Amino acid sequence: MSSSLIRFFVITSVIALLASCGGGSGGSTSPATGGSTGSTNPTPTPTPTPDPVVPLTSTQAARFLGQTTFGVTSDDINKVIASGYSSWIDTQFNSPQKMHRSYMDTTSATLPASTSLSQNQFFESFWQQAITGDDQLRQRVTYALSQIFVVSFQDSTVNNYPRGVASYYDTLASGAFGNFRVLLENVSLHPMMGIYLTSLRNQKESGTRVPDENYAREVMQLFTIGLTQLNQDGTPKLNNGKPLETYSNADITGLAKVFTGWSWAGPDKSDTRFFGGNADPDRDWKPMQSYPKYHSTSDKTFLGVTIPAQTAANPEASLKIALDQLYNHENVGPFIGKQLIQRLVTSNPSPQYVSRVAAVFANNGQGVRGDMKAVIKAVLLDTEARTDTSPTTTSAGKLREPVLRLANWMRSFSAKSTTTRFLLTNLDDPLSAISQTPMRSPTVFNFYRPGYVPPNTTIASANLVAPEFQITGETSVVGYLNFMRDVIPNGVGSSSGVVQSGSTSTRDVKADYTSLIALADTPDKLLDQINLLLTANQMSTTLRNQILTAVNSVVIPTNSTTNADAARKNRVYLSIFLTMASPEYLTQK
Repeated sequence: MSSSLIRFFVITSVIALLASCGGGSGGSTSPATGGSTGSTNPTPTPTPTPDPVVPLTSTQAARFLGQTTFGVTSDDINKVIASGYSSWIDTQFNSPQKMHRSYMDTTSATLPASTSLSQNQFFESFWQQAITGDDQLRQRVTYALSQIFVVSFQDSTVNNYPRGVASYYDTLASGAFGNFRVLLENVSLHPMMGIYLTSLRNQKESGTRVPDENYAREVMQLFTIGLTQLNQDGTPKLNNGKPLETYSNADITGLAKVFTGWSWAGPDKSDTRFFGGNADPDRDWKPMQSYPKYHSTSDKTFLGVTIPAQTAANPEASLKIALDQLYNHENVGPFIGKQLIQRLVTSNPSPQYVSRVAAVFANNGQGVRGDMKAVIKAVLLDTEARTDTSPTTTSAGKLREPVLRLANWMRSFSAKSTTTRFLLTNLDDPLSAISQTPMRSPTVFNFYRPGYVPPNTTIASANLVAPEFQITGETSVVGYLNFMRDVIPNGVGSSSGVVQSGSTSTRDVKADYTSLIALADTPDKLLDQINLLLTANQMSTTLRNQILTAVNSVVIPTNSTTNADAARKNRVYLSIFLTMASPEYLTQK
């Protein structure tokens, strides 16, 4: 690829990413509701998104899969077309879950005696499931949940328990298709969350000591209700033009008492075990257990409820009342629902879209609150999610974060691991890698905030948000392009732990371009396939012509089979790279 073309696409991508691309409402903003027409028999309210009567197109299927999987494949497109959206989702709901902790245990048994598990084994398991798993919807939703209920290897103590982090990720995966109340309790009692937000070994008030308030604060601010009281459509409730706060410092203080007296699991509740001694071999994944001796017995007032003073400490009773109060708060549906929309569909859903999803969170149609399956269907089958979006609508969609881009390449182009282990390690470096690694968020606030607005951009001028832009800048854009320029032809990962450099012959994960190489002599057809898999046929005419010009400039010689084969491969590499460098790909619509 010529240096001038590289410079063109780097400049184009930087400008587009930092100034032009946005996230917004991708379709109709009118509620998908019916209602009375004046007749004595009102028209019943239709379901938000019935499968269309006419067969789905490959473009529609690819766009849907871009929201529901880690990468679009031709086989998945055919399955969605054959079954329809809703049935495909139902099939995904019934796909069995594969446990990351099981992989860690199996791998641990094969390590040399002097070697122990590390975060690298979790990364192996993550990429294996993300790329090869049949339960793609669970994989995507779990990844979304991991950016709401954050635990991070960047915490030095959490990093000591890689099997525990694998178990925590399994907990999110189980909760992805369960009930939100169960998920909330399982997250609250997981020892990795206890370590990360310091609720493990939290003690009752005594003298000058007060309970640790960390988890009490974040379970409200980040995991359930947020900072501002919300209407069902996600808009803030106002008083004299100012948003109403959801909780006060007194609420944090009262709730913090609930999370006292919880620590490591084990066969007894001794002081030694509470403080970390006499470690149970499975304490890194078993739910924290209660230690009544260390639980506050004073009254606990928060969010309009008071847990009366207890004669005998009862941590379980306190926890149930607290989590029920949080779970039933009217903010949870719009607060969590909007974030799931942002992670899967669009950065700026309309209030009507949020309201429809929040209504399903409140009642799945059978009187059940917090049914995650129903919520996921509401997110993905809403009119706003499924209405075809014009690629020229700059306010639509969301920026693809780096992890998704790398996963898209692996999955869409049938990447295989030579070792079967997917030996990828830390990808944090913005220059030599992609500036993002699963479960390595820098803070509890995730890699980016859901309300982030890139300053001095058309996004800001339009009063839109673009969360993923918080980890996007000149350095990370150029780093991504350099990384993919190397990875697309050579592969990624290696047995030596070097991800982005070293001998290409040792790369562990390499794409299979056989079917694309067969199309290299007809660049139009080659680009058609890449356009479908990566952009759901949303490539602009201008971009398509630019890429075709570049591809046609790679001449396939007729006097050397070896050189001809190399030229065909280079046409494929160039087509993929220029597509993945383009705003049409980087912005999922």
